[in-house]
Order: sequence, then C-alpha cells, then structure tokens
Amino acid sequence: MKAITWAAEHFIGLFQAAAESFTGLFTGILPLLIVLLTAMYAVTTWIGEERVTRAVRWSGKYALTRYTVMPILAVIMLTNPMCYTFGRFLPERQKPAFYDSAVSFVHPVTSFFPHANAGEIFVWAGVSAGVLAINPEAYAKLAVMYFLVGIVVILIRGIVTQWITEVMIRRGPDREKFDQFDEDYAAGTIQGGLR
Repeated sequence: MKAITWAAEHFIGLFQAAAESFTGLFTGILPLLIVLLTAMYAVTTWIGEERVTRAVRWSGKYALTRYTVMPILAVIMLTNPMCYTFGRFLPERQKPAFYDSAVSFVHPVTSFFPHANAGEIFVWAGVSAGVLAINPEAYAKLAVMYFLVGIVVILIRGIVTQWITEVMIRRGPDREKFDQFDEDYAAGTIQGGLR
C-alpha cells in the first residue's frame, strides 16, 4: 500500500512540477519574447522595408558579410524559420551556404535575442545553467562569447559550404542551368534579383 501511495504522490508531483515550470515560462520568457518580436517589427517599419532590403542586398555582395551580417540580420529580424527567406536575395549557387550559416546561428543568437528562436531557448538555458549556478558574474561574459563564437562558426561554415557547392556545380551535369540562374539573377528577372 505504501508503494501505491508513493507512486500516486510522485505521479501527481510530476504534473505539479510541469505546471510550475509552465507558469514560470508564461510569466517570464513569454512576455519578453512578445516585446522583442514587436520591437523588431517596429524597427523594420521605422527604417522602412526598402532600406532594409537594400542593406540585405549589400550584405550579400561579399562573402565576409554574406556569411556574418546577412544571417545575423535575418535571424534577429525575421526569426527562425522565416530567416531563411533572405536567401532570395542571393544567386542560386550561394543559397546553400547562406542557409548553412543562418541555420547554424539560430542557437547562438538566443543568448541576447531569445525571440529569434524561442522554440529552442532550452539550448541557451542548458549552456548557461551551470555557469549561472556556479558563477553568476560570468553569465554576461558567457553570453558574449557564445554569440561571438557563433559568428565565427557561421562564417567558416558559409565559406566551406560555398566552396563545396561550387565544386559540386562544376562536376555536375547542370552547370548551364546554374549559369542561366546567375544571368537571370543579374538581369533582375527572378525574385530577389538585382535591378
């Protein structure tokens, strides 16, 4: 009988702990996420969509900015998974590398901008929980390092993926199609192309 009583108490205790965790999220992180999303949309509206589009196109011109500035802007402003749509401003042969950079940045960005990937905030929470418990003063330093290392990683991944894509295009049977995509992009006849 004691075992049944113990099992019943702990069974309901599991749900009580889950409810407390949910209440903490609802009163803590959820309002923060809503305010951050609203702020990002407001900034985009104030700056103007055309100016934002020009800034994104500019950042796509050079490999250094294409795999650092562009994914950072995309992830912070559009959040995950909409951030990948910034790839429309790039030629076909650069899209895989941009995607690799953007998808690799959706976790490091949560250290400062949890709204950008709210569904997986637990990654940052897990990384920072130990540091917060042992040395709360080092929390901000960890957040900065997590963010900066993320930028270095997305740059490396973008450059390597672009190189791999170029090799595969050269070896593949569809080189002419990619050349045609590049011509159409430069002429502005496809969505996101230069005009």
